[in-house]
This record gives sequence, structure tokens and C-alpha cells, in this order.
Amino acid sequence: MTHHDPHSSPDHAASEVAHGPLVHREDLKVDHQFTHAEHDDHGGNAKYWYVFLALCLLTAMSFWTYADFPFPWPFHDQPHVGWAFMMAVSCTKAMLVILFFMHVKYEANWKYVLTIPAGMMSIFLWLMLVPDVGLRMHGLGDFSGQYSEERWLYSAAPADADKAKEKDKH
Repeated sequence: MTHHDPHSSPDHAASEVAHGPLVHREDLKVDHQFTHAEHDDHGGNAKYWYVFLALCLLTAMSFWTYADFPFPWPFHDQPHVGWAFMMAVSCTKAMLVILFFMHVKYEANWKYVLTIPAGMMSIFLWLMLVPDVGLRMHGLGDFSGQYSEERWLYSAAPADADKAKEKDKH
């Protein structure tokens, strides 16, 4: 059996001009193994344990806002401070999980192409919808007086409004 050299065929020159130089499978395999090994090398398990401990600490901090453990939360009389603190802790926990456990920290820069437009859209939706929901009962513009009696009947009333109604009855 004779060995056929692919570089000696007349079709090879035309193919190389049209498609570039030929690459052998062995070369691709070596390159793939190098890239795969490089991608999986994130430095060991210690950082995951540190992130886990940070998540536990942050969870304890969230719990602390409504429990007197190990000492009382100093802002019990200001619930908005507790809510803002818990939101900050929750966002920090979400960021740690996304970066480390979902491996986004090790992704290429294309992640910004996906996350920045989605973040901008979420901010836009928040800016458009929150005022609409918050001002739905105050009758602004063409919608004044559009909150029906049935809707008032079944909507949640603030605790102060319930107390005022009880005083009016007596």
C-alpha cells in the first residue's frame, strides 16, 4: 500500500488558497486540551469555602435585623433602615453566588454584552412601573377618580386607616 501525501496533490494548492492552510486533527486535539485545562483551572476549593462562610455571615446579618441576636438591632424603630440593610445584604449575597458558584467571574468579556442591556432594561422598567403603582390611587391626570368602589373595598388598607375607621364607628 502506498502512502499518499496530501500536500503533493494538485487539488491541495487550490484548496489551501480557498480555505487557508490545512490543520491536522492532532494539532486541534492538543490545542483543545490546553484550552480546556486552562479554563478549568480556577485555583482550588478554598475560595468556595470562603464564599460559603461569607454567605453564612451575611445571612446572620439579615437575621439580626429582626432578632435580638447577639445584641439588639439599633434601628428597630426605623423599619426602612432595616429594609435597606436587608436589600444591600441580599444583593451582596446574589453577587457572590453569581460570580463564584455560577462561574461568571471567569467568563470572557462577552458577559457585559448580555448583562448591561438587561440591567438597563430592569432599571427602566423600575422607573416606569413603580411610580405608576405607587400613585394609582391619587388621581393624577386623566385617571382621577378611576379607582372604583369595588377596588377600594378589596384593596389592602394601611393599619392606621383601620384604626381611624374603628374610632369613627365608636
